[in-house]
Amino acid sequence: MTLLNVDDMKVTYETADSKVHAVNGVSFDVEHGSNYGLVGESGSGKSTIAQAILGLLPDNGTVEAGSLEFKGEDITQMSETERRNLLWEEIAYIPQSAMDALDPVMTTGDQIKQAITKHRKVSDAKAEDRVKELFELVELDPSRIDEYPHEFSGGMRQRVTIAMALALDPSLIIADEPTTGLDVIVQDKIVHKINEIQEEIDASLLLVTHDIGVIAETCEELSVLYGGKVMEQGNVGNILTNPTNPYTMGLKSSFPELDDTNNTPVAIPGSPPDLNAEPTGCTFKDRCPFAEQECEESVPPLEEIPNRNQRSACHFVNKAAAMREEATDPETWGIQQNPGKKDIGRPVLEVDNLEKHYELKQGIIEGLKQTPPDTVKAVDGVSFSVNESEIFGIAGESGCGKSTLGETIALLEEPTGGQMRFDGRDVDEYQKDIQSFRKQVQIIFQDPFDSLNPRLTVRQLVEEPLTIHNYDPDDREQKVEDTLERVGLEPASKFLSQYPHELSGGQRQRVAIARALILEPKLLVCDEPASMLDVSLKVNLLNLFRELSEKEDISIIYISHDLASLAHVSDRLAIMYLGRFMEIGETDRLVSNPKHPYTSSLLEASPEKDPSITRERVLLDGEPPDPIDLSSGCKFAERCPKAQPECFDAEPDLDQTGKEEQSVACYFPVEGERLHSELKQEL
Repeated sequence: MTLLNVDDMKVTYETADSKVHAVNGVSFDVEHGSNYGLVGESGSGKSTIAQAILGLLPDNGTVEAGSLEFKGEDITQMSETERRNLLWEEIAYIPQSAMDALDPVMTTGDQIKQAITKHRKVSDAKAEDRVKELFELVELDPSRIDEYPHEFSGGMRQRVTIAMALALDPSLIIADEPTTGLDVIVQDKIVHKINEIQEEIDASLLLVTHDIGVIAETCEELSVLYGGKVMEQGNVGNILTNPTNPYTMGLKSSFPELDDTNNTPVAIPGSPPDLNAEPTGCTFKDRCPFAEQECEESVPPLEEIPNRNQRSACHFVNKAAAMREEATDPETWGIQQNPGKKDIGRPVLEVDNLEKHYELKQGIIEGLKQTPPDTVKAVDGVSFSVNESEIFGIAGESGCGKSTLGETIALLEEPTGGQMRFDGRDVDEYQKDIQSFRKQVQIIFQDPFDSLNPRLTVRQLVEEPLTIHNYDPDDREQKVEDTLERVGLEPASKFLSQYPHELSGGQRQRVAIARALILEPKLLVCDEPASMLDVSLKVNLLNLFRELSEKEDISIIYISHDLASLAHVSDRLAIMYLGRFMEIGETDRLVSNPKHPYTSSLLEASPEKDPSITRERVLLDGEPPDPIDLSSGCKFAERCPKAQPECFDAEPDLDQTGKEEQSVACYFPVEGERLHSELKQEL
């Protein structure tokens, strides 16, 4: 039975200058009990479709044409009250950012209870029982219903939004990028939990995401969207195994894979199309390596491929096999293949037993009693070096200390112990000349919208460091333009007068990188620079960082929770957990032969883009423990399925194993293949 029918839907946004055609003739059906995916880059129209279904379009957005039918009733013809009731009673919504979706001044339990009592005539006691039941359903402790959102981790907050969405037993769950920005362990748990619950309550799922791996593991049907149009549609297995549209091919090839780190992921060149006018040809023609004259002249219809449960909007579906083969080659898309091993120079940064501890504030009574303050050991005895031209990756879950480590290295936080040497000098010496250090060590943050002043133009943002460091005013303009083009913002003149809000996410991040590069630093500290970007933009940035290290001898510390991205960009990799390194070594060796159970669990949590492969999940129990009250043993022991009594008694050192320059902090290091199988059995 068809639950949701979207037919020839068109959505536009009115702006001061023009009308934006965000969704242009999209049709699809979601059947009862099925999982349907909408996938595409930022600006493809996928979130607009979800907002239109939910009645959450902004004031300047309008469903101009087409129909949206839920259980045979046209949603667009409903009154505001009818639609609001439908949203809670029948259609559930799981948003991207749980922190933004939850009220910070209400307890999580009260927020869910409010949704129940507004739509159901039940007593407070029964509503509270239902809240506890929902907490158990999403594997949260029911005793925590009186806690506030800030008292939960990111993954737990997302579970609260899932519990709220399920409060009234909906028939359809719409999840809009529910895992974007979450670390790989939490992402895997959230996807697993959504699937598990959806099957349990027999609901349908409409999943909106840019992550092909999540789609492959979750959905049976999908629509691939680009420029507001459906490029390809049908069975997930058919489309992801044998795509017939060049855009789908590029999107699939841009997904980094852990088992193929030697090949450069594809970054689709160019930018999404201008949607201010109706297209006169294929919307993908300007970025497509296979485009011909016909693609310029007419819009390809979405046509059925016989016997495949697959539809494609391409003039040259008959050439799909040949295009698929060429599309896997980065050079088809104008990208140079990764040359492999590169020459690594002398050490630029040497870190020895670095610590960053935070003493928590005490209350009056504790102060009078002179009770020693509690301490959070965010970075606790970390040692490593970064060489010239090397990209050193640091991976771990949220809260493991990797961002604090990056900020401490960049001297945005003052170390509480240990030593650092930069460019042959003790970092303490730079405290007297911090401006010289800032010039040579630059940090790039996760969200460029937070790190770029919205009142400054791109020219002013990139030029500002030159002004601070007293560069000759006559040279500044040319240096700004050269640096913008160096990071792929070409021609620079197009961007100089624009403000951050006028740029795409990928363009904003490139401005942040240009701002960091303008002073010609020797070391870049990149803290989750691509975690909020879609896969194609992410690969563009990965390739840019790789190029900077290879061609300009810049050393880079790349911090991320995304192991697949780290595997492609980094030369060496460290795995961090609760302030300590669990494992460190050459990236290829560490990924192919992990020796620590935590490393293995991170690798196993990475999604697989091939739907024909059934990945056996290694779901770690619980959340990382309270960093204030840690045991004296291995930090990972409480969650480790291989832990033995001695693991709880004393912390293992980071010891080198064999000749492979791979170090592991584990009493029982084992070979990767054996470790994977043992973990699956024990979990």
